[in-house]
Amino acid sequence: MTIVSAEELEALRAVGRVVGLTLQGMKDALRPGMTTAELDAIGAELLASQGAHSAPRQVYDFPGDTCISINDETVHGVPDGRVIQPGDLVTLDVTAELGGYIADAAITVPLPPVSKVARRLCRCAASALARALQVARAGRPINHIGRAVEAEVRRWGFAVIPPLSGHGLGRTIHEEPTIPNFYHRRLTQPLEAGLVIAIEPIITAGRGKVVTDTDGWTIRTADGALSAHFEHTVVITEGPPIVLTKPEA
Repeated sequence: MTIVSAEELEALRAVGRVVGLTLQGMKDALRPGMTTAELDAIGAELLASQGAHSAPRQVYDFPGDTCISINDETVHGVPDGRVIQPGDLVTLDVTAELGGYIADAAITVPLPPVSKVARRLCRCAASALARALQVARAGRPINHIGRAVEAEVRRWGFAVIPPLSGHGLGRTIHEEPTIPNFYHRRLTQPLEAGLVIAIEPIITAGRGKVVTDTDGWTIRTADGALSAHFEHTVVITEGPPIVLTKPEA
């Protein structure tokens, strides 16, 4: 969506704050020995306590209130009885609806002890998101975001996952435009002030190909390589974007 009023911006700030606080609460609660279903229940309680709902459950009938992906799982991990282990990379992805508006964010949390590669992968994904935020300004081509992400990921020696992209959102989860995590030379349309998008580098220590599990939801790397995912929902402006999904937003 493209924001056209101060009221819309405030509504998006509100749902973005819910997402940021829910992610922070889940991260604080995350411990080895708990199941992904138990962690998801904490996320559900945090959403409900703020008057919000799980957008994936509402829109797609996703079998969880949050997505929790571990190690080689890239996105859409289904919460279940799987026990979280020391050394896991745990990706928490929260998409919330509040008052008809939607925001989306993700973080990958390394649970010690983790390998040097795993720790670097998380740092790389976070750095790629930061680089993308630096170039996401009104008037610049959409493909500048993907170029920034891809260049940073390659600099660290890792790979993006081409089928998995950022996207517009605001009134529903997935809206136009698509925001690839690589340079697409034909995506030259300029970013518009007020546009709401999710920027989400999803990267891997492997080759970048993915497969979908038999559950029909979980996407994982085809080669079993580790994956990391960092995401914010932002509003494009003439200057730096407004990041909606920080806890203090």
